[in-house]
Amino acid sequence: MMFEDDLPTKYPSQPPPASDGKNPNVMIVGAGLAGLFLAILLDRAGIPYQIFERAREVKPLGAVMSLNAGILPAIEQLGLLEELGKVSLKTGTTFNILYGDMSVIANLNTEVTEAVGYNNVIFARPDFYELLLSKVPRENIHFNKKVTSLEQNQEGVMIRCADGTTYHGDILVGADGAYSGVRQALYKRLEKSGKLPSSDTNELSKGFVCMVGTTTALDPAKYPGVDDELANINQIIGKKSNYCWSAFSVPGNRICWNVILQLATVEEASEHKFKNSEWGADASDPMIKGVRDFRIPFGNNTLGDLIDATPMESISRVFLEDKLFETWNQGRTVLIGDACHKLLPSAGLGAVTGMQDAVVLANCLYEMKGLEPEHIHAALDQFKDERFAKVKAQFAASKTNAKLIYGQSMMERILRTVVFNWLPESVRLKGNMKGVNYRPQATFIPQIPVRGIGSVLPQMVSKRYQEEQAKLKAKGESSVAV
Repeated sequence: MMFEDDLPTKYPSQPPPASDGKNPNVMIVGAGLAGLFLAILLDRAGIPYQIFERAREVKPLGAVMSLNAGILPAIEQLGLLEELGKVSLKTGTTFNILYGDMSVIANLNTEVTEAVGYNNVIFARPDFYELLLSKVPRENIHFNKKVTSLEQNQEGVMIRCADGTTYHGDILVGADGAYSGVRQALYKRLEKSGKLPSSDTNELSKGFVCMVGTTTALDPAKYPGVDDELANINQIIGKKSNYCWSAFSVPGNRICWNVILQLATVEEASEHKFKNSEWGADASDPMIKGVRDFRIPFGNNTLGDLIDATPMESISRVFLEDKLFETWNQGRTVLIGDACHKLLPSAGLGAVTGMQDAVVLANCLYEMKGLEPEHIHAALDQFKDERFAKVKAQFAASKTNAKLIYGQSMMERILRTVVFNWLPESVRLKGNMKGVNYRPQATFIPQIPVRGIGSVLPQMVSKRYQEEQAKLKAKGESSVAV
């Protein structure tokens, strides 16, 4: 496999992997949640893959995460739902929204289990990350591999890393986050050839600064409610302030907390000199000093108490940014997760959308008719065709939700009053359920039956899987159980 910029080099180059003539060799850049979930799916589909991660090791910090029925069926398919249950708490029936003095704005009913068939679950991001990481063979993950450039042609795709090594495959997946090196390398070439939409050259929108962490185990006597069987979920909005903050209980008598500062202007965003590293560690002291006295609804405690109970190296301060890119794929390269759509965390959809990407992409790769360039292009186009409109709706939902629970402008305060106090509960719950009627599952393993009484969009049926199952049945065999 030769590329136009291939030159003699002293650095090692991985030879193109041998092909079975049926399944593509996939290179995944990024060992985050979307990348790991895709790897687990490809493994189940029998599709060879390797992961290349720019960090020496991934240490996700203590952000709270939630997953809903939009992705839980796929997790159940993979046999991970029970293990997820061990590191998560089911949400209760109430989401408490309070003012900074602990007066109540609203106690929202969040009970949708009967309708959707699943409880939403709450957990600390590192716990879920370790669960996924444990399911990927370590020999398939290459750390300290920062991608600096890529080349693709009729024969394959090649990545070059900062250490000078090169790797080859049939398909390249950029799952490397909001500052994706794969996206930057791909867009650079597209812009040079005049094929990149102008909107894709714009930076991500910076509307908020967030500080986040997860405490060590707390004493329930001092923090009543931290040991409840259901997650204790609280969003607090400061009065006459640009701050809001939250406190969520997670397993192990811990609290995931965050504090968010709304930025009024682009100029104000530029004044924050720290570099956003997507939940990476950063100097947080100035922000800590300003928020220590903020009250929380776990006894007579404050954010300062939670901060003191959190290992300093796991406290992070980052921009909350959002952007929906138009270009998701070109040639043999495709983007998933934050690399092509960065959502605000306000609606808890960031991880869900990235993992849904992984499911749909795995299905499209499994269904490829062959390994010729036209087959690969068709599969990657099909992936974007199924996902873009749905992500666009989720992107809009995250913006709206951010106005409700983060917003501090007069109009946002009015909107919050209308939605939380005047909007009929039935209308609000219907809106909450709308997004989870889309529940993509892997087409190459047994399907999980529809749970709940609400409507669910039909699943894609795999002709290849049906044919393979028919062959197994003729031989007196059956598919491997989950």
